[in-house]
Amino acid sequence: MDVGADALVVDPLEIAGDAVPTAAFALRWVVDQPGVTTVIPGARNVTQVRGNVAAASMAPLSDSQLSDLERVYDERIRAHVHDRW
Repeated sequence: MDVGADALVVDPLEIAGDAVPTAAFALRWVVDQPGVTTVIPGARNVTQVRGNVAAASMAPLSDSQLSDLERVYDERIRAHVHDRW
């Protein structure tokens, strides 16, 4: 799992941009997936709840962002986890 964690520390932060919190970017990605009708994120405090709600208000991820995320997955994560499902 260290390989996947390392991949997720660098590229997605650059892909999301400075103005978007990482958690909101991740939730927006989930919301954008075909077939997803409901997302039930966890939160420990009101600030996290507000951040989760803000993610739903964000514009859908761009085609460029989606393809960049897919590239990170294919290059750094797929070989370590994909055969597990």
